[in-house]
Amino acid sequence: MMTEAEQDKWQAVMQDCVRHCNNGIPEDSKVEGPAFTDAIRMYRQSKELYGTWEMLCGNEVQILSNLVMEELGPELKAELSPRLRGKPQERQRQWIQISDAVYRMVYEQAEARFQGVLSKLQLARPAMEAVIRTDMDQIITSKEHLASKIRAFILPKAEVCVRNHVQPYIPSILEALMVPTSQGFTEVRDVFFKEVTDMNLNVINEGGIDKLGEYMEKLSQLAYHPLKMQSCYDKMEPLRLDGLQQRFDVSSTSVFKQRAQIHMREQMDNAVYTFETLLHQELGKGPTKEELCKSIQRILERVLKKYDYDSSSVRKRFFREALLQVTIPFLLKKLAPTCKSELPRFQELIFEDFARFILVENTYEEVVLQTVVRDILQAVKEAAVQRKHNLYRDSMVMHNSDPNLHLLAEGAPIDWGEEYGDSGGDRGEGSCSPGSLEAATLSEKRRRAKQVMSVVQDEDTGLPFQAGSEPPSPASPDSVTEVRSLLSQGLRAESPPPESSLLNGDPAQESPQPTAAPRASSPPASPAQHLPPGKAVDLEPPKPSDQETGEQVSSPSGCPRIHTTTEDSLGMQTEF
Repeated sequence: MMTEAEQDKWQAVMQDCVRHCNNGIPEDSKVEGPAFTDAIRMYRQSKELYGTWEMLCGNEVQILSNLVMEELGPELKAELSPRLRGKPQERQRQWIQISDAVYRMVYEQAEARFQGVLSKLQLARPAMEAVIRTDMDQIITSKEHLASKIRAFILPKAEVCVRNHVQPYIPSILEALMVPTSQGFTEVRDVFFKEVTDMNLNVINEGGIDKLGEYMEKLSQLAYHPLKMQSCYDKMEPLRLDGLQQRFDVSSTSVFKQRAQIHMREQMDNAVYTFETLLHQELGKGPTKEELCKSIQRILERVLKKYDYDSSSVRKRFFREALLQVTIPFLLKKLAPTCKSELPRFQELIFEDFARFILVENTYEEVVLQTVVRDILQAVKEAAVQRKHNLYRDSMVMHNSDPNLHLLAEGAPIDWGEEYGDSGGDRGEGSCSPGSLEAATLSEKRRRAKQVMSVVQDEDTGLPFQAGSEPPSPASPDSVTEVRSLLSQGLRAESPPPESSLLNGDPAQESPQPTAAPRASSPPASPAQHLPPGKAVDLEPPKPSDQETGEQVSSPSGCPRIHTTTEDSLGMQTEF
């Protein structure tokens, strides 16, 4: 890239791709995903490696490859580095080639063995399920008996450790997390407000309803537009745990930054989807130009109220999970010298038939979790009661909100260009060739759960930015939709398309960000590294106030409570 502006755009696209690939384990996997990440964490703890691990990213095979390379890489470098010849830059290039080749070999072997393990588990599953169904009551009773014995043994030590080494620092960790995260979610709100307001002004001053399809095509891609979302993501970059990072063995804050950024994108996509659906319903009434502009403003206000509540719920869940991820490994490490060696004697309390379902190590960690989770929940609750950083209490509902707003179902995505655009005009941010229209339409219908935007059209100069070593030729695809269709064809060849599970701005669900699994013949060259942030863009739309968000304590005769799962998972989340 020859200019700073072009470089900033390239960095924004690349960072979005890194986030997309790092979010490789589907979040709708409520059993297999946590079980896999727990197994990885326990393996590292057996090597005395506690705390966060920034290479816990990508899909399962990539994570296993990273785990092998964590041990193999330093040994290999120590053995081979003295044998490399040439200038420092040349030696570095040689080492990168060697490590890349080794990573590919490790990846291929890990993939084959992981698939073998999955096949064995699948074959063993029916027999295990039959035992569970038959002996569920006995299994639960045995588990509770084991937990009570472990609790009696470790609780006094764990409570002292929590009181002396964790409790005093929870408010500081929470405040360090709340400031940049809340600023990022506020920026998401501001960007959404600005984009919808600009579209409304364009409807009034320029195109009217005839141009609405074109405007909505661009708005529907907002959450996946790296440049427009970059100012939101940049708000997380100042996150620091100064003085706490060493104490709690947090190797890097990147896991928290990327997790928060993924939540921002999901909430933006939910807000856009809700706006699209409500506007589409309004257009069915055949409004005039003036009525349409008033409707857009009214719908915008409704969506912003819903966003304020949803973002509060998502942030509170994120804060709880992040606090657990910081404190639990620290507690396990502190208690290991006095407690870990005593765990094998609890194995005799488990019937041999149930040994596959009840694990002493897991039960021990659950007991440790219970000692600190109350303090974490209380800290987050107090922040919400004090309305810090625009957090709401769980007992709050939106005043005068549509009780059915949260019940909008996820239907087929609206094709604005087809319904309201010119049939022969441009689509999205460029034109599609006739041969790619069908594929582009199919790709667009799955865009929410499919591919992060990988081509950004420069709206000022019209210059496309494409990944490649050569400049685009006149025949190269020059629109987001067309390039997406080509990417989608390649992805469909590798794996079946995932189902979209995005709900209308509902914080109850974490929208999965599926990633195409790499082929065995073409593993990733090496784990993605984080890039320096781009420049932030400051927007200043009106901020939410008490009157605007309209909070009130729910009562039996009030509006029905909006469905969330704010208090769902209290267990330690290791999907970061």
